[in-house]
Amino acid sequence: MSAPLQPAPGVFYWPRYLDMTQQHWLSAEVFRLAESAPFYRPEMPRTGHKLSVEMTNFGSLGWFTDAEKGYRYEARHPFRGTSWPPIPELLLDIWRATAGYRSLPEACLVNLYRGRARMGLHRDSDEPARDAPVLSVSLGDKALFRFGRARKISSTQTLLLESGDVVVFGGVARLMLHGIDRIFPGTSSLIPGGGRLNLTLRRVTIPDATQKEAADQGGDRPPNALFALDTGRG
Repeated sequence: MSAPLQPAPGVFYWPRYLDMTQQHWLSAEVFRLAESAPFYRPEMPRTGHKLSVEMTNFGSLGWFTDAEKGYRYEARHPFRGTSWPPIPELLLDIWRATAGYRSLPEACLVNLYRGRARMGLHRDSDEPARDAPVLSVSLGDKALFRFGRARKISSTQTLLLESGDVVVFGGVARLMLHGIDRIFPGTSSLIPGGGRLNLTLRRVTIPDATQKEAADQGGDRPPNALFALDTGRG
């Protein structure tokens, strides 16, 4: 695995981490798993306004929001009432290789962007285990990823994410604002019907002190080594 680029403190970027064979397999696997956990459009808290992206989840927990209860994690599909499908092993391998965290992720949020779908600037702050980084995998059309510590455009940066790219953010960047300004339709033929998939891996609960699910599985790098200079932990 090549060394990542570091566009900002705590943000690590691997362009084209996945080759085309892996991208095709993972895209097909997402839609196969979505047959038992169909995509839906969640609602904003209070207003009930539907997000422009379609979502589903893999793992023991899935992120969800609606007008009544707001942002939260659920153990079951909100409309099917069934458990979420397991996280594909390829994604767990990426986590082991790049996240440097002592436990495996519990949630893989799957966002499907088509047409003019976008994601406004937000923080991933619903997870108690904030010492764990967030890992993002892009598949399909190119997207303009915006991130920073404040909402002013002058305080943000952008990355043009392409299919197969991986971004990990943690440490001082763990609660950074981030979102998708737009996708560029037709820049990839990977996704059936066009569009972009974003797969976001998150550890939600704080691991028990005895848990060693992912320890020593990320090569020679100790847990959180990527973020140690930013946080004082590692």
